[in-house]
This record gives sequence, C-alpha cells and structure tokens, in this order.
Amino acid sequence: MSNMPVPDQLLDASGLNCPLPLLKAKQALNRMQPNQLLKVIATDAGSVRDFKSYTDQSDHTLLESFTEDDRYIYIIRRG
Repeated sequence: MSNMPVPDQLLDASGLNCPLPLLKAKQALNRMQPNQLLKVIATDAGSVRDFKSYTDQSDHTLLESFTEDDRYIYIIRRG
C-alpha cells in the first residue's frame, strides 16, 4: 500500500467465491461510518470486476485495488 492510512476495518474474504466477497463487503460498509476505510482481501479473480462495478455505482470510493501474493486487495472509503 502506498502511503494509505490505516483501514478502520479489515475483511478477509479469502476462499469465498463470487458474489460472497462483495456481499460481505457491502454488509461491512453498511455498519461503518462515512469516510471510514475498509480493506478487503479476496482470492476470487471475479472480485476485481465486482468491486469496480459496485463502487462505480455507489457513493463509496475504491481508493486502491491491487494484487499481492495471489490475493486481491481493495481499499474502499465509505460514502
């Protein structure tokens, strides 16, 4: 992560298949306060498309999306 602030919450969705990583992230975001950061770790390649589409259509912001050791990492700011 490049100079990203520490996330307020971590969601490890490793091993879950589409659409579960996104569903769990939505549930976590709903429990968070505006502007808080959620870090999601997923292993499903389909999550790349899912998280991009979801944040494009919501008031949440996908700050970072990258791959690290066969894991997909997302940093989302709660809208």
